[in-house]
Amino acid sequence: MTDCNLEPLTFSRLGSRSVVADFRGGRLTTDAGALLLREVADRLGFFEALDAAIPDPRHPVFIVHQQRTLLAQRITALALGYEDLNDHQTLRVDPALQLAAGQLPEQDRALASPPTLCRLENRVDRRTLVRIAEVLVDQFLTAHPEPPEHLILDFDATDDRVHGHQEGRFFHGYYDHYCYLPLYVFCGDELLAAYLRPSNIDAAKHARAVLKLLVKKLRATWPRVKLTIRADSGFCRWRLMRWCDSHGVGYVLGLAKNSILEEEARDWIERAQRQFLRTGESQRLFGSFVYGAKTWDRKRRVIVKAEHNAQGSNPRFIVTNVPGDPQELYEDVYCQRGEMENRIKEQQLQLFADRTSCHRFLANQFRLLLSSAAYVLMQALRRTALAGTELARAQVGTIRLRLLKAAARVVVSARRLVFHLASSYPYAGVFRAVFERVMGGRRPPAAESG
Repeated sequence: MTDCNLEPLTFSRLGSRSVVADFRGGRLTTDAGALLLREVADRLGFFEALDAAIPDPRHPVFIVHQQRTLLAQRITALALGYEDLNDHQTLRVDPALQLAAGQLPEQDRALASPPTLCRLENRVDRRTLVRIAEVLVDQFLTAHPEPPEHLILDFDATDDRVHGHQEGRFFHGYYDHYCYLPLYVFCGDELLAAYLRPSNIDAAKHARAVLKLLVKKLRATWPRVKLTIRADSGFCRWRLMRWCDSHGVGYVLGLAKNSILEEEARDWIERAQRQFLRTGESQRLFGSFVYGAKTWDRKRRVIVKAEHNAQGSNPRFIVTNVPGDPQELYEDVYCQRGEMENRIKEQQLQLFADRTSCHRFLANQFRLLLSSAAYVLMQALRRTALAGTELARAQVGTIRLRLLKAAARVVVSARRLVFHLASSYPYAGVFRAVFERVMGGRRPPAAESG
């Protein structure tokens, strides 16, 4: 049977010349930037740490692909933009991915097939998942050679829509579809935890347990570090606040408004209204008072933002045990929580954290952690090598398009592996600058214009 991929593709003529394409270019890759990811991962010992966290029950005699190779193949492919296991049917002979996975880029030594990678996903257990999660925190710790004085941990939940009959799927009324409800913890741009949960739970479910584990691990390395958690009103639970109070952890949490809160803040609310009516300009006033819901163990400090504009009154509240000016705590601390939502979108939309299509719940948790590992790898590249370039604050999709999706012709000889990148590559200057950073060069990075 004729392979249709070998048939030439004839396009419209250009003058007297025919224009023909085929798939016989030889050892080419469109992902030469995987070389940079390989160097970053090697310097972190990232794939080795993940490999050590996962038991391998296979008999050594029958192993064709080492587990470390499987992990490097899967995580690097996610970073390069390949979300499906089926993609690996052809990716397994891509020379850049072969090299990134630690294997010689030879056509007769293909990487793992989709079924092999699928078996890896489906043999993990809960203990293994916990160990993998610890590796992500360890990467955060090693990224800070000097102990930080203060860390703010952002907690948030989001929906992970499912389209089949996966274990643990439930219909969520707020999101109006069947989904999971993963819990994320970030510290700035750094990912600390990604925990998959069914959606028939409170948004704060297990947040206190995750916080306990993180605080224990962070303080074991940095005993004097000051810790503050930040989250929306879905995490305002008195047991969480009580634990923070008794363990020296600060919190700045959203607080859902109610009639009692609005009565306590009436002076600020009415004053904002009067000033708006007098000036016609939007007004924002801040104040604080002591409040305790009936379900709480005690009263706590509440900060009100009394806002009034053309749309009317819009008071908002947060509860905190952190001392400071109400306006600064609200605007400079609590409102910065929104940046975490960008990080979650980055991981879900650009690193495919929502690709939880396995039937087994634990396999889907493993997929979420693989996506998290890809985020940690890309963040390490951004943190260590992109400072001073035009990609310093770029999102994963932009970094992938401009830096990783680089075409190259690959020449393999007995002594060298040569990747000939395109002479017309528009970001060659950035690529070289990042290369020098990754390899430990002293030359400062030079930004390239688009």
